[in-house]
Amino acid sequence: MANKSALITGITGQDGAYLAKLLIDKGYNVFGLHARRSTNTLWRLQHLGVESTVQLVEGDLMDLSSLIRAMEKSQACEVYNLGAQSFVGTSWDQPVLTAQVTGVGALNVLEAVRIVNAKARFYQASTSEMFGLIQEEKQSEETPFYPRSPYGIAKLYAHWMTINYRESHGMHASSGILFNHESPLRGIEFVTRKVTDAVARIKQGKQHELRLGNIDSKRDWGFAGDYVEAMWLMLQQDLADDFVVATGQTTTVRDMCRIAFEHVGLDHDKFVVIDPKFYRPAEVDVLLGNPAKAINKLGWRATTDLTTLITMMVDADMKRVSQEV
Repeated sequence: MANKSALITGITGQDGAYLAKLLIDKGYNVFGLHARRSTNTLWRLQHLGVESTVQLVEGDLMDLSSLIRAMEKSQACEVYNLGAQSFVGTSWDQPVLTAQVTGVGALNVLEAVRIVNAKARFYQASTSEMFGLIQEEKQSEETPFYPRSPYGIAKLYAHWMTINYRESHGMHASSGILFNHESPLRGIEFVTRKVTDAVARIKQGKQHELRLGNIDSKRDWGFAGDYVEAMWLMLQQDLADDFVVATGQTTTVRDMCRIAFEHVGLDHDKFVVIDPKFYRPAEVDVLLGNPAKAINKLGWRATTDLTTLITMMVDADMKRVSQEV
């Protein structure tokens, strides 16, 4: 029996790289959509040792014809849509781009799958940012959505389109409502990586302070390497469905900073500076996921605690910074 083929959009991102490695280790032929105009490099795939194994296919979430060609070339039986304008802060500055790439882009992928191979299984990367102004203390698949950013709104459009294609066209289309997930491969613009990189630079005398916004906001942080397994498990189910993927624990940005600084023997209070310019126009104060459905139906649970995750990231950034010229 021939190996399964999978197509991943956003393969050069954190999740795309970890998912590519997971699928390759499982014997898949992995194809990755790669936009020629993309500024992303392949360093994450290189870091995980899978760059030479992944087959890159030129295409763009905004170009349906290229997505159709990517489906035809890959002959994918599983499609993972991880591509997006994924930084929440940028979505206020570029709301139209965010709507087009993150929202309509997902629709384009769904349509390409429907046209080429409607039996292929589809995964949509939804997000806890769709909950926004939380309506329940702990957010589950049944919690009402109230997004507070152009990014969250665009993701909600993509989420409901996935449900619509599942119900209208009978497609095996699932969404993972992933809460914050981090790793040493996280982009520097995200707060966890901004913190761990700053810790490394401060420890090595290359930076003197860390400027942040609302450090009392709370997030449910997990390890991206754990979370991609949940994505794969969703597409192995007989019936498509939507799942919250989270640790079930929430921590303030302040405490995350404390963990990072303490790992290198520093006091975060001496280096963290609150800068109003980093406050968002509409804050999401607390996110806390209820992963019970994923635990019960997928047999998945987070295995990496926050201290282990943050120290892993600090160690990786200590090594990176020490090697800079």
